Amino acid sequence: MILDLFAGPGGWSHALAVLGARDIGLEWDEWACRTRAMAGQLTIRTDVARYPTWIFSGRILGLIASPPCQAWSMAGKRLGLVDQPLVHQAVADLAAGRDTREQLLSACADERSLLAAEPMRYLHALNTVGEPEWVAMEEVPDVLPLWRQYAAILRSWGFSVWTGILNAADYGVPQTRKRAILLASRIRTAEPPPPTHAKTAEPESLFGPGRARWVSMAEALGWGRTDGPVPTVCAGGGPGGGPEPFPSGSRKTLADARDRGTWLHHIAPDTVVPRPQSRGAGWIARHGARDDAPADFPAPTFTSKATHWKWSLRSNNQANATVRRADEPAGTLFFGHRANECTWVADTTASLPGGEQQPVPEPIRITAREAGVLQSFPAEYPWQGNKGQQFSQIGNAVPPRLAAHLLAPHLNKPFDPNDFALAA
Repeated sequence: MILDLFAGPGGWSHALAVLGARDIGLEWDEWACRTRAMAGQLTIRTDVARYPTWIFSGRILGLIASPPCQAWSMAGKRLGLVDQPLVHQAVADLAAGRDTREQLLSACADERSLLAAEPMRYLHALNTVGEPEWVAMEEVPDVLPLWRQYAAILRSWGFSVWTGILNAADYGVPQTRKRAILLASRIRTAEPPPPTHAKTAEPESLFGPGRARWVSMAEALGWGRTDGPVPTVCAGGGPGGGPEPFPSGSRKTLADARDRGTWLHHIAPDTVVPRPQSRGAGWIARHGARDDAPADFPAPTFTSKATHWKWSLRSNNQANATVRRADEPAGTLFFGHRANECTWVADTTASLPGGEQQPVPEPIRITAREAGVLQSFPAEYPWQGNKGQQFSQIGNAVPPRLAAHLLAPHLNKPFDPNDFALAA
C-alpha cells in the first residue's frame, strides 16, 4: 500500500486516483477526514505522532508526507524556525532508533514544529524490512534544510534522493505556490519532473518540447475572459458562519445576472439606457437584482465604449498583500484565523455614458469552490465543514496536479494533464 502521513483533505490522494492508484491516509482533523470520506478515500483518523509504525511493516510500497506547515509558514509566527535545531535533533535520533520526542517537545516554542520529524519515525521502522520503495514529501520552502537532512540519511540507506524548491505554476496549477520537495527511490534516479508551464510560453524546439504559458485564474475557473463581473456573490454566512455583506438568502453570481439580462455586458454601440437616480450601477453590481428595488430601477447596462471591470485576487487585507490579476495565476493561497481572507477586487473604474464614473464594486470574498479550483482540485470536490473548516483544508492541501507530476514516475504511470477537470 501507499501510506500518506498527514493526509489532509486528499491532495495526494486525488492525484493518486487520477493515476489509477490509491493510498491510505492518516489524518486527525475531523473535517478533513469527512472530506476524504466523501471523496471515497481510505483514512485512519488518528494522531500521526502516536500511531504505531509496526502495523505497516512489510506492507508499504511508497510513503508520502506533508507535515503541518503552520509552524513554518510565512502566514504564521514561524516558530518552527526557532525550533529547527530541536527538529533536526529529533530526526537524527529517530534515524538511529532513539525516540527523544517527549523531551524535545517540552523545549519547543510551537508543539507543531516536531511533527516535521514524524516521517523519520515511520521511515526508520520500515527501513528495517527494506521499505518503502519510494518517498515523496512536501512542505513550505523554509523546511528545505530539514529535507536535506532527511536526504543524507536516506542516501545512507541506499536511496537516490532529490530535494529542492518547485513552483506549482510550472506544472499547470493556477497558483504560484512554491514548496520544498523531497523525492527518493530505491530503484530509480530521483529527479524532479520536467516543468510543463512557464511564465511566458516557450515554443517546441530541438532542445525540448516547449512549455505552455502559466494557467491563469480566469482560465482555471472557466470565466472565458478576465474583464467580466464573474466572481461569485454569496450570502447567508461569512467565514466560520459569520455575516456576509449581502442580503440574507441571496445567492447569485454576477455572471448569472448577465445571462439573465439583469446585467448586460455587451449591447449595441448606439444603445443608451437611462441610469436610475435611486440606485447606481455599482449598487446592483454589489448586491445583484433585488425584489425590493424601486419599480423605476432598470437593469444597469453599459455601452461598448465603457471600460469593463478587471478583477484581481487579493490575498488578505494587509498593506503588503499579494494582488494578482485574473489573467495571472493566484499567489500562494493561505487562510488564517479569518478563514475567508482572499477577495476579488475590481482594480479599475469604468466610465458611464456622459463621462460619469461608475462606483467601484466592493470586494467579493472568494468561495471555497473557487479556492479549491485554484489549488487544482475539481470544482465538485466534496469539501466538508463550515466555511472556516473548508478554507483551512484548502489552504493546507497539496495541489493535486503538482502531486500527480511528482508521483507518476514512481508508479510507472503515464500522466495526462487533461485528466484534471477544474471548473469544467
